[in-house]
Amino acid sequence: MRTVKKYSAGPVEEQAKNLVIEGDNLQAMATLYRERGQVDLILTDPPYNTGNDWRYNDKWEDDPNDSGLGEWVSADDGARHTKWMRFMWPRLQVMRSMLKPGGVLAICIDHRELFRLGQMLDELFRQENRLAIINWQRSATRRNDKGGQAGQGGVSVATEYVLVYARDRDKAITGVEDRRDYGSYRNPDGDPQGDWYGVDPFAPGAPTHPGMVYAVQSPFTGELHYPPGNKCWANEKVWVKARLEEWGSTYEERELGDGRRPALLLKGSTDPRTLQDPLTDPVVLQARKRALKQLDGVLPQLYFTKGGAGRPRRKAYREQIKQGLVPTTFWASEEHGDLVELGSTSWAHAESGTSEVGARELGAVVGSSHGFETVKPLKLFRKIIQLWAPPDGLVLDPFAGSGTTGHAVFAMNHEVETTRRCILIEQGRPDKRDSYARTLMADRLRRVVSGDWESGKREGLGSGFRFVTLDKKVDADALLSMEREDLAETIIVSHFDPATRKRDALVRVPPDAGYKHLVAYNNQNEGFFLIWNGAKGNTDFTEATYEACAKEARAARLGQRYHVYARLYRFQTSNVVFYQIPDRILMDFGLDLRGEPYHDES
Repeated sequence: MRTVKKYSAGPVEEQAKNLVIEGDNLQAMATLYRERGQVDLILTDPPYNTGNDWRYNDKWEDDPNDSGLGEWVSADDGARHTKWMRFMWPRLQVMRSMLKPGGVLAICIDHRELFRLGQMLDELFRQENRLAIINWQRSATRRNDKGGQAGQGGVSVATEYVLVYARDRDKAITGVEDRRDYGSYRNPDGDPQGDWYGVDPFAPGAPTHPGMVYAVQSPFTGELHYPPGNKCWANEKVWVKARLEEWGSTYEERELGDGRRPALLLKGSTDPRTLQDPLTDPVVLQARKRALKQLDGVLPQLYFTKGGAGRPRRKAYREQIKQGLVPTTFWASEEHGDLVELGSTSWAHAESGTSEVGARELGAVVGSSHGFETVKPLKLFRKIIQLWAPPDGLVLDPFAGSGTTGHAVFAMNHEVETTRRCILIEQGRPDKRDSYARTLMADRLRRVVSGDWESGKREGLGSGFRFVTLDKKVDADALLSMEREDLAETIIVSHFDPATRKRDALVRVPPDAGYKHLVAYNNQNEGFFLIWNGAKGNTDFTEATYEACAKEARAARLGQRYHVYARLYRFQTSNVVFYQIPDRILMDFGLDLRGEPYHDES
């Protein structure tokens, strides 16, 4: 894999958490095999076999790494169903092996391959591990499509399906049997009302609730905070004012001439828009002093993140949250026009969104010329993620398409302070030099991270991702022929910690930072060093290179435990963890040295 910085987005710490892979998903998942047993949820939308929507290369049955794209499978191909099953089977096998023991696969499909996909999943996962067959309403209107034309006795197709299987049903958890037991609840401030977690204080509906769209002034910074996008405040204004005043200062309503309703400002303060720095206002300074004192006690229900320097959030208490409904197998939407999100505390009824809404959501981010006629709606994917991916879980999408899965993960992390990660894989149309990974998915995710939507500026989601391209099959010869920077990128992608049985999210040290050996560091502040001058150069770990690594670690203010990649271990010391090139990299990639590309211990 090779990182493409142009298509990556967000701070380096956030890029280390999420991965976007350009390339064939079977080869990519083989490369990602170090994630085996670490994925909480696989949520994906494979080709539905509608005709010319996927390719098949018969050589893949013998060699999944064969580079041939294969031929398009048309709707007239008499063997298209068999080819589709042969195409899907090895991918399903690898997907299952990557799930945790309690992990869940949720795979979208329509009527064309519903039964064949179900048969494969029953065989692979076993029927007793089938959690649900979700029937969701993809269209809000009746359509005169095949089988639904008037006078022909047909039925209009308005639904699609999500097949949900657990690797082990007894270990899988469905998140909303009781919503009071779901979420990252905690009580860091000793709140007498009990455990809570921070949720978005805004709700959709600005066009229909203009009276709830206004600015509030932060008692910490004096800055104005508005509901983002098409949102409004979720609570009445009198509630918002009362919660703000719990920070120790009095607020008043004031017209700002901003086209919204009167703002809630600190009483007697100067309009912060007229000041270069709102903290030069004496009223704001006094309010800040009082608010900072409140940080040492129980936080008000409307609080500000980052010790007061961030945006407003609302406490959602475990005991006050309505008990959630056990999810049913039919998910219908009652909202068709606006961008609507799931409530962050409870669902009054089952909702999924529609394909039309999904296409509009995508168009709002990247523009209407994206060319996708049907797109899975965010609400559908958000609901699945909330049901089957824990707040700190890993979500994988091997058929990532336009990036709905990534968008949903980023949005949910932003709104409810969860820390889910995602890996997205998409090949697109390499025959037309049009990779959806670059021209659509990465563009969409970059825009939602920054807030630079095609339809107008929105609040950025504050996440990030690293974009990598899958160049070729990984083997020992390929590793040994790599240039130093390419090998460094490969190490960062592949590194697996056997102590925790997890992939470390290593943060890349910029190549121009001036270090000869230091290439990355982990969240324990431990440095990763590469001793590499090419296959024919001096690539051994010696006492001299140890001293050089120690010097670079001190310069970078890293700890005294060093992770070193080199060919030979000629100097041994207790504070060095050594990884031999190429064997250890191949092992971390999960490649079976016996040549079995999808070897499974079972």
